[in-house]
Parts: sequence; C-alpha cells; structure tokens
Amino acid sequence: MMAGKRRIGVVMGGVSGEREVSLRSGQAVLQALRDRGHEALPLVMAPGQDASVLLRKARVDVAFLALHGRLGEDGCVQGLCELLQIPYTGSSVLASALAMDKAKAKELFRLYNVPTPPAYLIDERDDLADLEELHGGFGFPVMVKPRSEGSSLGLARAGSMGELAAAVERALEHDRSVLVERFVAGREVTVGILDGRVLGCLEVAPRGGVYDYQAKYTPGATEYFLPARIPPARQRNVLHLAERAAAALGCTSAVRVDLLVTEEANEFVLEVNTQPGMTATSLLPRIAAAAGYDFGALCEAMVASATLHNQGARRSSRAADAPAHQGLAPAALAAGE
Repeated sequence: MMAGKRRIGVVMGGVSGEREVSLRSGQAVLQALRDRGHEALPLVMAPGQDASVLLRKARVDVAFLALHGRLGEDGCVQGLCELLQIPYTGSSVLASALAMDKAKAKELFRLYNVPTPPAYLIDERDDLADLEELHGGFGFPVMVKPRSEGSSLGLARAGSMGELAAAVERALEHDRSVLVERFVAGREVTVGILDGRVLGCLEVAPRGGVYDYQAKYTPGATEYFLPARIPPARQRNVLHLAERAAAALGCTSAVRVDLLVTEEANEFVLEVNTQPGMTATSLLPRIAAAAGYDFGALCEAMVASATLHNQGARRSSRAADAPAHQGLAPAALAAGE
C-alpha cells in the first residue's frame, strides 16, 4: 500500500465522561482528513464493545486517536494498538498513563524540577469523617480534582472544610481517588506543542473564575487571548517550562500543557494533555492556527508522526506498506471475530 493511500481510522467515542467531546473531536478530524483527500473512516467505540475487534475488522494502517478520558487517553487503547501493530497518534503507553494520572505526573514534575502546586490525595477508602485531620494545616482555598479524569470533570474550588467535603464527594463520583491541590491565583494559560516544536501560548479567562466543564463547553462562558496577556520575557519562560513538563513525562506528537502564571513572576504546571480536544475551535487547533497550521494541516501532521512506541523495530505511518496486524498469530487474529 502506497504511503499516499493509507487507510486512517479515526477512533472516537469511548466510555469515559468525555465521550461526547470525543465524538465532536473525531468527527472534526474525520472531515478534515477527507477534505484533504485521505481515506479516513470513523471507528466509534461504545460501552460494552470489544475495542480489539473494532480495530482488527477495520484493517486500518494508522489509528488517529481522538479519544478523551479514561480507557482512551490513559495508555489502554495505546497498548492495544501496540499489540495489534497499528501505528497511532499521540504519546506512548507509558507517557499517556503518566500524564493522565495527575498524582504521578506531579511526582515526575518534582523530580525534574518542574514547579507545580503542592497537593495530596484522598482515596475512596478514606473516612471523610476524618477529612479535617487528613487536610491538616494544608490551608484554603484549594482545587479539588478527580485523579484521572479530563475536561475538568468534577473540578471544584473549596474555601472551607464544608466546601471541601462536598467537593471531594462530587469528585469521587468520577474517580476512586481525588487530588486536593493548593489554589494558586494567576492567569490560566495553555501551551501547544507539535512534534517537539512549541507552537505558542493561549490564555483562558473563565468568566466564573474556574475553568470547569461548563466554562469549557458553554458558549460565551470563557474569553480566550492569543497570544496570552503576559510580557514577552515571561512568555518565553512559560513556553520553556511547558516543553520541560512534556519532556519529563516523555510526551510526543501533539501535546497541550496547562499552566498558571502569577503576578509574583512564578509559573506553575498544572497538567499535560496528551490527546487535546480536536474541534476547529479547541485550544490546540487555535494555537496551531496562529503558528501557521490550519486544522487540516494539523491533523495531517499528527498522522505523519503516528508510530509504534514500544516495538523493537518501530513502524511509523510513513512506512505502512505491509498490512496492519502482521505481528499477530492467526489464532490471535481470529479471536473474537
């Protein structure tokens, strides 16, 4: 199969709380690739479905992962693509898992001297009657987040013990473990990176003060400034810090790094997103457009960098001449068909 005629499967949907966002991302990518002459087909993952059967039957040469959230962004589907020997967009299994786990990501940030707000974990097995003791002298206000969830689902700010208890209970509806992070007042900015190239910095200014799910997806709830409203010298610091954060987790391909910039000349990394939203108005495409990549070009660049990360002999999407799945035994291919 010639490189120009690769069969691209746009994987979307999934089972996480971000399913609807993923479907919008996937449809936008699908249309953009088709508009540019690619053979692209939708692969919609649904709850209860065997994802391995879906990928095998499609017989694609490249998987464009437009999944968000648990089981789609955390290394699980990436691992499946590795086993099926289907080159995929985004970061490796390990980098995806580390970036999705906010607590583990913070551990690596600290190891690599990447500044990040202090935090502690509350587990579903903890007795919330002891919350005051668990919180100790950590202070207020704090941000409460599910440990491994995206799109700011379950995100809340707490300024008292009562608010903290309520926020923790809501966050535990989304995950078994909750991150309680010290609140840092500052501008929220996000940096786009593509194949190791830092593209630019965008500022998000939610009218309600917290960039939660509603602020992200309610029209008019958030203002966006590109470039961010920070001095050039500080913007260079932010871009460099974002690059360091992505490198600390081993992230590749298209990455978005969320940070806080304070008035006191400090910058803090909040998290690294290995599969950013991919509608034409999502944050990474906005940044990429300002750097000279229209939406179709961004999608094509991501396809071009699709690869297998964990194979002894890496197989990139540029060299997809042999049929996908060649590394599986016939019995393995037949299983589940």
